Amino acid sequence: MEALAERLSSLDSHVEGAIRVVTFYDTLMRRRVDLDALARASAGLAECVAGIRLDGTGRTLRFAPDGRPAPDPAAPASTSAPITLDDEEIGTVWLERPGPPGALDEVLLDRLAIAAAGVVERYGPAHTTMADPALVKLAIGAGSDEAARARALRLLGFAPGRPVRVVAVRGEVPLDRVAGLACPSRPARTARVGGVGVLLAADVDAARFPEGVRAGVATAESPDVAWRRARTALRFATARDPVVHHDALGALAMLAEVPAEAVRDNADVAAIASLAACPGDLETLDAYCATGSQRRAAQRLHLHHSSVARRLEQIGRALGVDLAAPDGLLRARLALTAWRLLGD
Repeated sequence: MEALAERLSSLDSHVEGAIRVVTFYDTLMRRRVDLDALARASAGLAECVAGIRLDGTGRTLRFAPDGRPAPDPAAPASTSAPITLDDEEIGTVWLERPGPPGALDEVLLDRLAIAAAGVVERYGPAHTTMADPALVKLAIGAGSDEAARARALRLLGFAPGRPVRVVAVRGEVPLDRVAGLACPSRPARTARVGGVGVLLAADVDAARFPEGVRAGVATAESPDVAWRRARTALRFATARDPVVHHDALGALAMLAEVPAEAVRDNADVAAIASLAACPGDLETLDAYCATGSQRRAAQRLHLHHSSVARRLEQIGRALGVDLAAPDGLLRARLALTAWRLLGD
């Protein structure tokens, strides 16, 4: 690298020198250098102080040609260039040359800016403090192009290529508090879309959601797909199961795709709706569907199993199904779930 810089300084041909500059920075990128090494090498190549600043972090690097950090105060930049990533300016690179700009300074700064953008993209997010709900909406929006979505995720603090969990939330607890409790690792970003809270997080702990909150959790290759699945999972959340992961729904998720009119016209769902006037019956049926056992349902309801058995017999007659038979229990489960989806 030093030999290449030395040879470059002896060239008289501007065109050949420009090619050598390009080769110099290609070599640095193949070696996967960080920002410090990039600034230090650039100062040696330019034979003057070189600087890199990232706007989102406020971080500024300045190195002298001997490879040491340049002393303050900084000399005025003789030439500079913006660092651009995904069509957005994220920082600046510059040279502090005492005399007039060198013949290759423009080429050098152009390649330095490109290399700096590559380092930022490779080694992680811009580490900004931005938590703008508009960026969250852009990240999960079905109409967002991929470049805009990637930029929004980076500005929100999410590293490229790593999965992002999307959570749809309903409840009276402030979203910031929900995020602080349920998302132990950072970052965690929030917004509201159509009355539903949105959490974007690197990780989610279902056991830490506060009481009174219902949530649907999903992960997908794209946040917009995850957001759609999270909203579907939220529709399946109940007081008994307040946090639902979309992956855990399996084939049940298809119920959310059935048109509401078709669900209302189903005889089993209509029979479940008729039980709504007696919350105790619905609670008993729910406990039995969840456990598949009269005794376990009785334990959950804190009732004697004989009382639960009598209730289930009456409910079975009302529904027109044998709840003791596997197919009858399956029909009741599906009908109860579909009825709840109608009420969401």
